[in-house]
Amino acid sequence: MSVEPKKWGVIYNPKAGTLKVKKRWKGIKEYMDSKGIDYDYVQSEGFGSVERLAKILANNGYRTIVIVGGDGALNDAINGIMLSDAEDKENIALGIIPNGVGNDYARYWDISTDYREAVDSLINYRLKKVDVGYCSYFEKKEHHRRYFLNAINIGLGARIVKITDETKRFWGVKFLSYVMAMFSLVFERKLYRMHLRVNDEHIRGRIMTVCIGNASGWGQTPSAVPYNGWLDVSVIYRPEFLQIISGIWMLVNGRILNHKVVKGYRTKKVAVLRARNASVDLDGRLLPKHFPLEIGILPEKITLVIPE
Repeated sequence: MSVEPKKWGVIYNPKAGTLKVKKRWKGIKEYMDSKGIDYDYVQSEGFGSVERLAKILANNGYRTIVIVGGDGALNDAINGIMLSDAEDKENIALGIIPNGVGNDYARYWDISTDYREAVDSLINYRLKKVDVGYCSYFEKKEHHRRYFLNAINIGLGARIVKITDETKRFWGVKFLSYVMAMFSLVFERKLYRMHLRVNDEHIRGRIMTVCIGNASGWGQTPSAVPYNGWLDVSVIYRPEFLQIISGIWMLVNGRILNHKVVKGYRTKKVAVLRARNASVDLDGRLLPKHFPLEIGILPEKITLVIPE
Protein backbone atom coordinates (compact mmCIF):
# COMPACT_ATOMS: atom_id res chain seq x y z
CA MET A 1 0.00 0.00 0.00
CA SER A 2 1.23 3.50 -0.82
CA VAL A 3 -0.25 6.78 0.31
CA GLU A 4 0.12 10.39 -0.73
CA PRO A 5 3.26 11.85 0.88
CA LYS A 6 1.31 14.67 2.53
CA LYS A 7 -1.49 12.52 3.93
CA TRP A 8 -1.57 12.23 7.72
CA GLY A 9 -2.20 9.02 9.58
CA VAL A 10 -4.12 10.01 12.73
CA ILE A 11 -4.43 7.74 15.76
CA TYR A 12 -7.04 8.81 18.30
CA ASN A 13 -6.46 7.47 21.81
CA PRO A 14 -9.47 8.38 24.00
CA LYS A 15 -8.58 10.11 27.26
CA ALA A 16 -8.75 7.76 30.22
CA GLY A 17 -11.65 8.41 32.60
CA THR A 18 -13.66 10.75 30.40
CA LEU A 19 -17.24 10.42 29.23
CA LYS A 20 -16.75 12.84 26.32
CA VAL A 21 -14.86 10.52 23.98
CA LYS A 22 -17.12 10.94 20.94
CA LYS A 23 -17.66 14.66 21.52
CA ARG A 24 -13.92 15.32 21.80
CA TRP A 25 -13.07 13.48 18.60
CA LYS A 26 -16.00 15.07 16.76
CA GLY A 27 -14.61 18.52 17.53
CA ILE A 28 -11.08 17.58 16.40
CA LYS A 29 -12.35 15.92 13.21
CA GLU A 30 -14.59 18.81 12.27
CA TYR A 31 -11.76 21.30 12.78
CA MET A 32 -9.31 19.28 10.68
CA ASP A 33 -11.93 18.92 7.94
CA SER A 34 -12.56 22.67 8.00
CA LYS A 35 -8.83 23.20 7.38
CA GLY A 36 -8.84 20.88 4.39
CA ILE A 37 -6.38 18.39 5.92
CA ASP A 38 -5.91 15.14 4.02
CA TYR A 39 -5.80 12.33 6.59
CA ASP A 40 -6.82 8.78 7.44
CA TYR A 41 -8.06 8.09 10.95
CA VAL A 42 -8.04 5.08 13.28
CA GLN A 43 -9.10 4.82 16.93
CA SER A 44 -7.18 2.74 19.47
CA GLU A 45 -9.03 -0.10 21.11
CA GLY A 46 -7.42 -1.13 24.36
CA PHE A 47 -3.88 -1.55 25.66
CA GLY A 48 -1.22 -2.06 23.00
CA SER A 49 -3.34 -1.03 20.04
CA VAL A 50 -1.64 2.37 19.55
CA GLU A 51 1.72 0.65 19.12
CA ARG A 52 0.23 -1.80 16.64
CA LEU A 53 -1.54 0.95 14.68
CA ALA A 54 1.55 3.19 14.55
CA LYS A 55 3.59 0.26 13.25
CA ILE A 56 0.99 -0.44 10.54
CA LEU A 57 0.91 3.22 9.46
CA ALA A 58 4.72 3.41 9.27
CA ASN A 59 4.91 0.16 7.30
CA ASN A 60 2.26 1.39 4.87
CA GLY A 61 4.05 4.57 3.86
CA TYR A 62 2.57 7.28 6.10
CA ARG A 63 5.26 9.86 6.77
CA THR A 64 3.22 12.04 9.13
CA ILE A 65 1.73 10.16 12.06
CA VAL A 66 -0.36 12.25 14.46
CA ILE A 67 -1.15 10.98 17.95
CA VAL A 68 -4.21 12.33 19.73
CA GLY A 69 -3.30 11.22 23.23
CA GLY A 70 -1.03 11.60 26.26
CA ASP A 71 2.45 10.44 27.27
CA GLY A 72 1.50 6.76 27.33
CA ALA A 73 0.04 6.88 23.83
CA LEU A 74 3.17 8.67 22.59
CA ASN A 75 5.30 5.93 24.11
CA ASP A 76 3.23 3.29 22.32
CA ALA A 77 3.55 5.24 19.06
CA ILE A 78 7.32 5.69 19.21
CA ASN A 79 7.72 1.97 19.90
CA GLY A 80 5.45 1.14 16.97
CA ILE A 81 7.48 3.38 14.63
CA MET A 82 10.88 2.22 15.89
CA LEU A 83 9.89 -1.45 15.67
CA SER A 84 8.38 -1.06 12.19
CA ASP A 85 10.01 -2.16 8.95
CA ALA A 86 10.14 1.40 7.60
CA GLU A 87 13.62 2.14 6.27
CA ASP A 88 13.51 5.90 6.92
CA LYS A 89 12.13 6.01 10.47
CA GLU A 90 14.05 9.20 11.24
CA ASN A 91 12.07 10.98 8.49
CA ILE A 92 8.66 9.99 9.82
CA ALA A 93 7.16 13.16 11.33
CA LEU A 94 5.43 12.59 14.65
CA GLY A 95 2.67 15.07 15.51
CA ILE A 96 0.90 15.53 18.84
CA ILE A 97 -2.59 16.68 19.75
CA PRO A 98 -2.57 16.43 23.58
CA ASN A 99 -5.43 14.32 24.89
CA GLY A 100 -4.18 12.62 28.04
CA VAL A 101 -4.13 12.93 31.81
CA GLY A 102 -0.39 13.53 31.52
CA ASN A 103 0.96 15.56 28.59
CA ASP A 104 4.46 16.17 29.94
CA TYR A 105 6.32 15.72 26.65
CA ALA A 106 3.85 17.95 24.79
CA ARG A 107 4.16 20.53 27.58
CA TYR A 108 7.95 20.61 27.12
CA TRP A 109 7.41 21.75 23.52
CA ASP A 110 4.62 24.19 24.45
CA ILE A 111 2.10 22.24 22.39
CA SER A 112 -1.30 23.62 23.33
CA THR A 113 -3.96 21.44 24.96
CA ASP A 114 -6.48 23.40 22.86
CA TYR A 115 -6.86 21.07 19.91
CA ARG A 116 -7.44 23.96 17.50
CA GLU A 117 -4.08 25.51 18.34
CA ALA A 118 -2.40 22.09 18.23
CA VAL A 119 -3.84 21.39 14.77
CA ASP A 120 -2.76 24.84 13.53
CA SER A 121 0.80 24.07 14.68
CA LEU A 122 0.71 20.79 12.78
CA ILE A 123 -0.45 22.59 9.64
CA ASN A 124 2.55 24.96 9.90
CA TYR A 125 4.68 21.80 9.84
CA ARG A 126 7.80 23.04 11.57
CA LEU A 127 10.06 19.98 11.95
CA LYS A 128 12.73 19.18 14.54
CA LYS A 129 14.98 16.14 14.81
CA VAL A 130 14.77 14.80 18.36
CA ASP A 131 16.46 12.07 20.39
CA VAL A 132 14.88 8.76 21.35
CA GLY A 133 15.84 6.91 24.52
CA TYR A 134 16.05 3.13 24.67
CA CYS A 135 16.01 0.46 27.36
CA SER A 136 17.46 -2.99 26.61
CA TYR A 137 17.09 -6.16 28.68
CA PHE A 138 16.99 -9.93 28.37
CA GLU A 139 13.97 -12.08 29.12
CA LYS A 140 15.40 -15.56 29.55
CA LYS A 141 17.75 -15.58 26.52
CA GLU A 142 15.70 -13.25 24.32
CA HIS A 143 16.88 -9.67 23.87
CA HIS A 144 14.28 -6.89 24.07
CA ARG A 145 14.52 -3.17 23.42
CA ARG A 146 11.87 -0.58 24.31
CA TYR A 147 11.94 3.12 23.47
CA PHE A 148 10.92 6.31 25.25
CA LEU A 149 10.62 10.03 24.53
CA ASN A 150 10.26 11.52 28.00
CA ALA A 151 11.71 9.48 30.87
CA ILE A 152 12.23 6.19 32.67
CA ASN A 153 11.31 5.98 36.35
CA ILE A 154 12.61 3.30 38.71
CA GLY A 155 11.19 3.00 42.23
CA LEU A 156 8.68 5.52 43.58
CA GLY A 157 7.72 7.12 40.26
CA ALA A 158 7.02 3.77 38.63
CA ARG A 159 5.16 2.49 41.69
CA ILE A 160 2.83 5.50 41.47
CA VAL A 161 2.09 4.54 37.86
CA LYS A 162 1.47 0.93 38.87
CA ILE A 163 -0.96 1.80 41.66
CA THR A 164 -2.70 4.37 39.45
CA ASP A 165 -3.34 1.70 36.82
CA GLU A 166 -4.62 -0.70 39.49
CA THR A 167 -6.95 1.79 41.20
CA LYS A 168 -8.33 3.92 38.35
CA ARG A 169 -11.34 1.63 38.03
CA PHE A 170 -12.17 2.24 41.68
CA TRP A 171 -11.88 6.04 41.48
CA GLY A 172 -13.26 6.23 37.94
CA VAL A 173 -10.84 9.03 36.99
CA LYS A 174 -7.18 8.29 36.30
CA PHE A 175 -5.99 11.73 37.43
CA LEU A 176 -7.61 11.32 40.86
CA SER A 177 -6.07 7.85 41.18
CA TYR A 178 -2.65 9.34 40.31
CA VAL A 179 -2.92 12.10 42.91
CA MET A 180 -4.02 9.71 45.66
CA ALA A 181 -1.24 7.24 44.83
CA MET A 182 1.39 10.00 44.70
CA PHE A 183 0.58 11.45 48.09
CA SER A 184 0.26 8.11 49.86
CA LEU A 185 3.57 6.79 48.48
CA VAL A 186 5.58 10.01 48.84
CA PHE A 187 4.78 10.14 52.53
CA GLU A 188 5.52 6.42 52.86
CA ARG A 189 9.08 7.04 51.58
CA LYS A 190 9.85 3.42 50.72
CA LEU A 191 13.46 2.71 49.73
CA TYR A 192 14.89 0.22 47.23
CA ARG A 193 18.32 -1.38 47.18
CA MET A 194 19.82 -0.29 43.88
CA HIS A 195 23.08 -0.56 42.02
CA LEU A 196 23.58 1.76 39.05
CA ARG A 197 26.55 2.59 36.87
CA VAL A 198 26.63 6.14 35.48
CA ASN A 199 29.72 7.55 33.76
CA ASP A 200 31.85 4.72 35.21
CA GLU A 201 30.66 5.68 38.71
CA HIS A 202 28.98 2.94 40.70
CA ILE A 203 25.99 4.14 42.72
CA ARG A 204 24.92 1.72 45.43
CA GLY A 205 22.53 2.14 48.31
CA ARG A 206 18.97 2.53 49.49
CA ILE A 207 17.31 4.88 47.01
CA MET A 208 13.71 6.13 46.85
CA THR A 209 13.49 6.80 43.11
CA VAL A 210 15.59 7.29 39.98
CA CYS A 211 14.50 9.26 36.91
CA ILE A 212 16.43 8.96 33.65
CA GLY A 213 15.15 11.72 31.41
CA ASN A 214 15.37 12.57 27.73
CA ALA A 215 12.98 15.44 28.55
CA SER A 216 11.60 16.94 31.77
CA GLY A 217 10.37 13.68 33.33
CA TRP A 218 7.50 15.35 35.21
CA GLY A 219 9.98 17.85 36.67
CA GLN A 220 12.50 15.30 37.94
CA THR A 221 15.02 16.04 35.17
CA PRO A 222 14.26 19.75 34.56
CA SER A 223 17.51 20.44 32.66
CA ALA A 224 17.13 17.60 30.15
CA VAL A 225 17.12 18.57 26.47
CA PRO A 226 15.63 16.04 24.00
CA TYR A 227 17.93 17.01 21.13
CA ASN A 228 21.42 17.25 22.66
CA GLY A 229 22.32 13.55 22.60
CA TRP A 230 22.44 13.22 26.41
CA LEU A 231 20.34 11.76 29.20
CA ASP A 232 19.83 13.47 32.55
CA VAL A 233 19.66 11.32 35.67
CA SER A 234 18.17 12.27 39.05
CA VAL A 235 18.84 9.97 42.00
CA ILE A 236 16.59 10.74 44.96
CA TYR A 237 17.51 9.35 48.35
CA ARG A 238 15.20 9.22 51.36
CA PRO A 239 14.09 12.69 52.52
CA GLU A 240 13.20 13.60 56.08
CA PHE A 241 9.51 14.24 56.60
CA LEU A 242 9.80 18.04 56.45
CA GLN A 243 12.01 17.80 53.38
CA ILE A 244 9.11 16.25 51.47
CA ILE A 245 7.20 19.55 51.52
CA SER A 246 10.16 21.55 50.24
CA GLY A 247 10.87 18.78 47.71
CA ILE A 248 7.37 18.98 46.23
CA TRP A 249 7.64 22.78 46.00
CA MET A 250 11.05 22.53 44.30
CA LEU A 251 9.72 19.85 41.92
CA VAL A 252 6.83 22.08 40.83
CA ASN A 253 9.20 25.03 40.33
CA GLY A 254 11.81 23.10 38.35
CA ARG A 255 14.44 23.24 41.10
CA ILE A 256 14.43 19.63 42.31
CA LEU A 257 18.15 19.25 41.51
CA ASN A 258 18.91 21.77 44.28
CA HIS A 259 17.36 19.54 46.96
CA LYS A 260 19.74 18.01 49.53
CA VAL A 261 18.62 14.43 48.88
CA VAL A 262 18.86 14.66 45.07
CA LYS A 263 21.99 13.98 43.04
CA GLY A 264 22.06 14.74 39.32
CA TYR A 265 24.11 13.37 36.44
CA ARG A 266 24.38 13.82 32.68
CA THR A 267 25.37 10.80 30.63
CA LYS A 268 24.86 8.84 27.41
CA LYS A 269 24.32 5.47 29.03
CA VAL A 270 23.08 4.05 32.34
CA ALA A 271 23.39 0.47 33.55
CA VAL A 272 20.81 -0.57 36.15
CA LEU A 273 22.51 -3.63 37.62
CA ARG A 274 20.07 -4.13 40.46
CA ALA A 275 16.90 -2.51 41.79
CA ARG A 276 15.40 -4.98 44.20
CA ASN A 277 11.57 -5.10 44.13
CA ALA A 278 11.45 -1.76 42.24
CA SER A 279 8.92 -1.13 39.48
CA VAL A 280 10.09 0.41 36.19
CA ASP A 281 8.08 2.56 33.77
CA LEU A 282 8.81 4.22 30.43
CA ASP A 283 6.67 7.32 29.87
CA GLY A 284 3.99 5.83 32.11
CA ARG A 285 4.10 2.34 30.59
CA LEU A 286 5.21 -0.36 33.04
CA LEU A 287 8.16 -2.48 32.00
CA PRO A 288 8.67 -6.14 32.99
CA LYS A 289 11.38 -6.26 35.65
CA HIS A 290 14.33 -8.03 34.06
CA PHE A 291 17.52 -6.59 35.52
CA PRO A 292 20.10 -5.66 34.45
CA LEU A 293 18.87 -2.88 32.17
CA GLU A 294 20.93 -0.91 29.68
CA ILE A 295 19.52 2.57 29.06
CA GLY A 296 20.89 4.83 26.37
CA ILE A 297 20.12 7.55 23.85
CA LEU A 298 19.78 7.56 20.04
CA PRO A 299 20.51 11.11 18.79
CA GLU A 300 18.09 12.69 16.28
CA LYS A 301 16.33 9.40 15.66
CA ILE A 302 12.84 10.75 14.97
CA THR A 303 11.30 13.93 13.56
CA LEU A 304 8.80 15.91 15.65
CA VAL A 305 6.31 18.53 14.46
CA ILE A 306 6.71 21.45 16.88
CA PRO A 307 5.02 24.86 17.32
CA GLU A 308 6.47 28.06 15.90
